[in-house]
Amino acid sequence: MGAGQAVAVFGAYGHTGRFVVAELLDRGYVPVLAGRDAQKLREFAASLPGVETRQVRPASVDDPAALDRALAGTAAVINAAGPFATTAGPVIEAALRAGVPYVDVAAEIEANLDTFARFAEPARAAGTAVVPAMAFFGGLGDLLVSAALGDLTTADEVHVAYGLSSWHPTAGTRTAGAVSRQRRDGRHVRYTQGRLVYGDDAPAALKWSFPEPLGVKAVIGDFTMADVVTVPSHLAVPEVRTYMAVEAARDLAAADTPAPAAADERGRSDQTFLVDVLVRAGGEERRATASGRDIYAVSAPLAVEAVDRLVTGRGRTVGVASAGAMFDAPDFLRALSAHLSVEL
Repeated sequence: MGAGQAVAVFGAYGHTGRFVVAELLDRGYVPVLAGRDAQKLREFAASLPGVETRQVRPASVDDPAALDRALAGTAAVINAAGPFATTAGPVIEAALRAGVPYVDVAAEIEANLDTFARFAEPARAAGTAVVPAMAFFGGLGDLLVSAALGDLTTADEVHVAYGLSSWHPTAGTRTAGAVSRQRRDGRHVRYTQGRLVYGDDAPAALKWSFPEPLGVKAVIGDFTMADVVTVPSHLAVPEVRTYMAVEAARDLAAADTPAPAAADERGRSDQTFLVDVLVRAGGEERRATASGRDIYAVSAPLAVEAVDRLVTGRGRTVGVASAGAMFDAPDFLRALSAHLSVEL
């Protein structure tokens, strides 16, 4: 197995990065702490028993040599530092130079599109795996859709509904959202008729029938998330729609909503979630659901499980691929049973 190998975490001291480092330590990996702020890296390292000075490697995205030093001797890199419109490209380039797999937790639609467009050929030529959006948004939905479809590679419609009890966004989430809005000139985006369509119309308020205990809840229609990039990247689906619980959307929109606060010994918030996937294919409906706690915390086992599979030769391909294309989706979801409750 890959335990004992070094894995670089860029943005290690950030909110999600800390969960990633903890998950790596739990699995027996040696985390290499990388990021832009040397002082924050040292302070974070001091809070981790057994982490040595050599595991602290400051690096910025505008310093390729520093990124190369950060990745030297590692088996893979996980990028947890947004906005990914700024960080993904340089860190992927460093991973390709080092010849190691790259995984990130990007929820930014435009940044994920950039990764597929810019690095598909370079990563394939380098024989290296690049997995963007390997997180709650983008990765989990793609795994659920892929598991629901089974051997099918086409569908008529995919719907992903997010039943979040609340959404206390991190500073990184707010910054990434601002970058995405700027890149699309404030327009709304949806995936329909096999392509991304931008417009100024406001998303509709709808009802979604979640499994119990949530039941019927008000949602924002076409609250578009990274699933509109990951799912169509490997499945022939003309319609991919995502929905968000109204309460969570209001939390995210409010400027005074505080950042997530730790509510247990693992640092998780008290937020809960239920992701409900509905796939229509050839007149048949298939459903898959996942429930758990804390969307930021659960991104860590998703990303680390991906790295573990890549460094132990359990990835399906090289080049840029989403979670559902790179891994055996049902098996991957089963491996996360300590963090997610999944029903197909």
